[in-house]
Amino acid sequence: MTEARPKLLIVEDDPGLQAQLKWAYEDFDVIVAGDRAAALVAMRAESPAVVTLDLGLPPDPDGTSEGFAVLDEIMALKPDTKVIVATGHGARDSALQAIARGAYDFYQKPVDITALGLIARRAWQLHCIEAENRKLAARAPGDERVLGRMITAAPEMIRVARTIERVANTNVSVMLLGASGTGKELLARGVHESSPRVGGAFVAINCAAIPENLLESELFGHEKGAFTGAVKTTEGKIEQADGGTLFLDEVGDIPLQLQVKLLRFLQERVIERVGSRSSIPVDTRIVCATHQNLEAMIADGRFREDLYYRLAEIVVKIPSLADRPGDPTLLAKAFLARFAKEMNPHVRGFAADALAAIDAWPWPGNVRELDNRVKRAVIMADGKLVSATDLDLATPGEDVVNALNLKTARELTDRKVIRHALARSKGNISNTAKLLGISRPTLYDLLKQYDLHA
Repeated sequence: MTEARPKLLIVEDDPGLQAQLKWAYEDFDVIVAGDRAAALVAMRAESPAVVTLDLGLPPDPDGTSEGFAVLDEIMALKPDTKVIVATGHGARDSALQAIARGAYDFYQKPVDITALGLIARRAWQLHCIEAENRKLAARAPGDERVLGRMITAAPEMIRVARTIERVANTNVSVMLLGASGTGKELLARGVHESSPRVGGAFVAINCAAIPENLLESELFGHEKGAFTGAVKTTEGKIEQADGGTLFLDEVGDIPLQLQVKLLRFLQERVIERVGSRSSIPVDTRIVCATHQNLEAMIADGRFREDLYYRLAEIVVKIPSLADRPGDPTLLAKAFLARFAKEMNPHVRGFAADALAAIDAWPWPGNVRELDNRVKRAVIMADGKLVSATDLDLATPGEDVVNALNLKTARELTDRKVIRHALARSKGNISNTAKLLGISRPTLYDLLKQYDLHA
């Protein structure tokens, strides 16, 4: 069965140019429209991915008002359409205005058929990539259930997910190691939701956010009258998670004297509330997380080694967002869709400079920083597209690259581009080679040369 050709809508009122363009692109299914009404009928009936649009349409063939009206209606009907506008020689302001209103690119008349074809094919490829990313973002929570609500296409995070899938059905304690903002609580929920304990409670506590003198009561509970203000008997977090999972975030902040009591619970699976001498059996699984170096803390005497080995039966290291190729853009688009719906429905997507800035930014605050920047940008954006300025992301300087020799700079660039292409194609070698514009054997050679894995 022959694969359907992508649809290209040509909006042009000159019959001669219509015919010339219609037969110039054999790899597209070309649809032609001569005015606004015909263009909108074709958009609704055919839903083309790419449109070429002459701004000078009747009844304003010498101006741009009708062309811009068509552009606005196309963007309202199908915001993911890649519209390429035609402008007169030197009409830079019209071109810039078209881009600001959602157009993908522009070309100058008289038409260069070959150049326009290249622009149209590039637009189609981008449309395919964006559609695939949207599809992946939409199905990630269901398909990768272990990740909870975490969206990812990076091999590094998929490996983390596979590890969690393997340990979820056991009762071993899991320690998640990673920088702040990498999604440790989401992964802890993934452990819980993929385990037989999913019917029980998932209880989370941040050990660093609670004063030392209150942390024991929060974890183990207290009896009425145990201390001033204890007006009733209260269950602690460990007891609340009986039959389920307790997530101890920033476990490195638990004081030494309380570490002894936590160790006893892990060994004997019983607790004593503050102010009581009665032992209460509790069946709670522990998942913990920290961004601290616990091995160094053990060496300094600030963390008990025996407790560490009880908590770290399985250790899962979570990569930073900068080490997850393709994920910043994928996550940013998912965040934008959610925040735009809630806060600013006029925002439809990211401008090209915003996508480039997202891709290049090191994300020291990881997913939490990305979430915050996208939320703020959606609220502050004036137009339909969020810009790099809205995100408050400066274009990174080239001083690092300039400090390297050419061979090293090339290798770094090759590695980054190949990893992004692999992430976007979900490890499919054929699709990755197409994205990179190289043959499969060449890609295999590069993967071997740079020790990369699909």
